[in-house]
Amino acid sequence: MSSFKPSRPSRPSGARAGFVMAVASMSTVQLGSALTVPLFDRLSALGTAGLRLGWAGLLLLVLVRPRRRDFARGDLPACVALGAATAGMMLFFMLALPHLPLGTASALEFLGPLAVSLYGPGHGRRVWTAAAALGVVLLTEPWHGGLDPLGTGYALAAAACWAAYILLTQRVGDRVTGLKGLAVSMPVAALIGVLIAAPTLSTRVTWPALWTMLALAVLSPVLPFALEFLALRRLTASAFGTMMSIEPAIAMLIGFLVLGQKPGLASAAGIACVVVAGIGVTRTGDRRTEPSAAATPAGAQPCVQEVS
Repeated sequence: MSSFKPSRPSRPSGARAGFVMAVASMSTVQLGSALTVPLFDRLSALGTAGLRLGWAGLLLLVLVRPRRRDFARGDLPACVALGAATAGMMLFFMLALPHLPLGTASALEFLGPLAVSLYGPGHGRRVWTAAAALGVVLLTEPWHGGLDPLGTGYALAAAACWAAYILLTQRVGDRVTGLKGLAVSMPVAALIGVLIAAPTLSTRVTWPALWTMLALAVLSPVLPFALEFLALRRLTASAFGTMMSIEPAIAMLIGFLVLGQKPGLASAAGIACVVVAGIGVTRTGDRRTEPSAAATPAGAQPCVQEVS
């Protein structure tokens, strides 16, 4: 007589798990940015970004301790390129914040992932991308003509770096196991950030400020970037790019709660559009459903790994 074994609850699908990781990543990124804004008067926007990158690179290098044998030919150049994109993304975004509200800067930066999402296959993907684009327009309200040109330029530069970051993160994450790729790319970003911010920090940095930035570096970028690495192993680059449409809404909420930046009616409508787009894309965004995602390059590790 066969014994009856109760069925075990199934794990979340790859797309659903990737969605949860991406939302957690976006929330910590925006909370870290909001908590950094009050330090601009003391350290400057460039200085705060440089210190956060510096601490993040040091922490990941010490904790993960990557070795040369962990990387195949071509992996290290990709990690260096990812580090440069990471540095540009953080530095330009921090430079935009003194000129723009957190939600507006995040919405403009989202144009980078939105551009990535346009290359995804399928008519349904285009529908969610269109909804996300409408949300960004409502969030930025370009018909008012009140956007600061310098801040807008910085935010758009951050958008370009974010698009490169998504594509490079997926490439490195597919080929390098664990967080070893991130442990190489982040020190590269740290070196770039600290070198650029050094003239600003030379007369402003203090020990209390250093310890404060260490805590903020753990909150962002160490934790969110690690979550994004794991999320991009479960999602297509285009699905991840469209799902990032939720970030302007998260940024606007945190900007309101932490910085007192109150959104208007059009911004609220924009939040609804981007949230719907971000949730809808997870229905078709699992990398394990795509034949191309299942193929592993020679010498590479499987691109989809389960996390306990």
